[in-house]
Amino acid sequence: MTWRGAAAAPVPVPSLLQVLLALHCGVVFLQCSAASAMSGDVSALMAFKRAIIEDPHSVLSDWTDADGNACDWHGVICSAPQGSVISLKLSNSSLKGFIAPELGRLNFLQELYLDHNLFFGTIPKLIGSLRNLRVLDLSVNRLTGPIPSKLGGLSSVSVINFHSNGLSGKIPSELGKLQNLVELRLDRNRLKGSIPGSKTGSFSPTSSIGSTAHNGLCPSRLYVGDFSYNFLVGKIPSCLKYLPRSSFQGNCFQDEYSTQQRALQICMSGSTGQRGGINGSKHPVHKHERMQQPTWLLVLEIATGVLLVVFVITGIVTASRSCKLKPSIRISSWNRSKSWSDEITVLIDSDMLKSLPKLSRQELEVACEDFSNIIGSSPETVVYKGTMKDGPEVSVISLCAFEGHWTSHHELFYQNKVIDLSRLNHENIAKFLGYCRESDPFSRMLVFEYASNGTLFEHLHYGDGAQLSWLRRMKIAIGIAQGLRYLHTELQPPFAISELNSNSVYVTEDFTPKLVDFECWKMMFSKHEKAPSHFNSKGSFPGHGDSAEDKHADIQGNTYAFGVILLEIISGRLPYCKDKGYLVDWATKFLQQPEEIGKLVDPELSNVRTEDLAVLCSVVSRCIDPDPSKRPSMQIITGVLENGIDLSAAAILKESLLAWAELALAL
Repeated sequence: MTWRGAAAAPVPVPSLLQVLLALHCGVVFLQCSAASAMSGDVSALMAFKRAIIEDPHSVLSDWTDADGNACDWHGVICSAPQGSVISLKLSNSSLKGFIAPELGRLNFLQELYLDHNLFFGTIPKLIGSLRNLRVLDLSVNRLTGPIPSKLGGLSSVSVINFHSNGLSGKIPSELGKLQNLVELRLDRNRLKGSIPGSKTGSFSPTSSIGSTAHNGLCPSRLYVGDFSYNFLVGKIPSCLKYLPRSSFQGNCFQDEYSTQQRALQICMSGSTGQRGGINGSKHPVHKHERMQQPTWLLVLEIATGVLLVVFVITGIVTASRSCKLKPSIRISSWNRSKSWSDEITVLIDSDMLKSLPKLSRQELEVACEDFSNIIGSSPETVVYKGTMKDGPEVSVISLCAFEGHWTSHHELFYQNKVIDLSRLNHENIAKFLGYCRESDPFSRMLVFEYASNGTLFEHLHYGDGAQLSWLRRMKIAIGIAQGLRYLHTELQPPFAISELNSNSVYVTEDFTPKLVDFECWKMMFSKHEKAPSHFNSKGSFPGHGDSAEDKHADIQGNTYAFGVILLEIISGRLPYCKDKGYLVDWATKFLQQPEEIGKLVDPELSNVRTEDLAVLCSVVSRCIDPDPSKRPSMQIITGVLENGIDLSAAAILKESLLAWAELALAL
């Protein structure tokens, strides 16, 4: 009775059907939306694949849009079966190409790992639209250009890693908007300007939480921050000074907090130079641009190239029959913008080059842990530490060169340098172990023995002063002199270090000095930029160090540099300091007054022998003579040091028992 009286209350049957129908339509709508999202992800990933020029390991071979599903592709991770792409991991894949802007359409992407590849070009601005991205790792590639300010839109990102590229321009202040960013690695690029941030106040990752007002990177929430080995200037923001000092080394800061900054000359050249990127090229060549040319034009280029090759080969055969020349190698410029008039025949002792130890890039890559163990860098080179299979530790100097801009001038200089280094054999010269010369990927490297105790510069200016006692300094000074005597007077033709300073003197565990010519690449580029378009009959650059006069000038320059190194050894001062000026200028007034030379000595030193100091100062005065013709040869200088400084056990024992114990440790 009660139920019938409330006849209006029950839900009508048609309403239930409508609800079920609506639920069904909702499920279908979600499925259609998911399919549409996956279709968009597939489209973006296929655009990324099309931008890849080389895939030597075929890691993208299963990337096909036949089934419209990317979740089973190599390196792709989805949120759920048939879901959206949330992770793209293609690290260490040897992929070569550019990063397609379409990756910015992967709206649900949380991780992007493209590190340790060969990507070139710029970082796409559209990457900044990935609101869900948490990790962005583009490290160890060949990326150039500025860091897009649009990356300030990565509201969820916690890790940004761009180290070991060729990025230029300033650090965008928009990175300070990233509330969740805790790791920022920008080291080993070509970034300029100052680090954006307040110069006042003191912050730390924990104390800055909750702060909303941003001034560049201040306040900082970074637990890991690395800005080293760029060309950054100015002062380090106070909010970042909780980071290790090593995070700022290798720059051009004028800040007492920073350590191991670049030399003034390098900072000046870095701030005005135009070579962008780790490859050192002014205008990176994007090979993908060539792929879009018409087919008929490509066929015409190939046909023309074949005819030219036939013509060149015919000319060579004809010339070889009519002229009896010694064996030579034809080295032509790989830069397609060069004309045929730039192609030359250079005379190199090919048999001698073949007899030298040649190492493959693959074995050096294994020895240097996939080229991740970087121990130094400059605009021209990256220096790696490695351990070969048979045990010895090595330093691998890799030229930052781009194949499209490597010319016959460069190749000639490189091969001559390999031959030149192979003839060096002295205990105070770093032993040359071999070279690497490959085209795919393009590689030009030199391999030396590794001196495990760092550089003389590091010990004098940033190391433990107690380790570098007076006895050890004397041993190092004489060892450097003996090495230079060998290079200058015992070799024919003489050999000059390209840029001799305390950074080019490495020391072993027993503090034996080893001279290394790491800066020869810098000279190669400077010569090429100024060199005429032809060679002389010797196969060298006219007017750039090939004449006897130029070689003598280089040797005299080494003598002057040795005098500066001796001043560093005596005083512990930097060769140049912004506040104190040049070391030579400061020392000259004391060198001119023998009774004042004691003021040159590092105040932290003990057991300084006045006889040794007098000998060193007399040598320094002659080495730094403004008139190069008055500087003595290293034969004379080394003889003065060896005869004037007594490191024999008997002489040291006369000083003190403490000095005797010190000698036992030093020798």
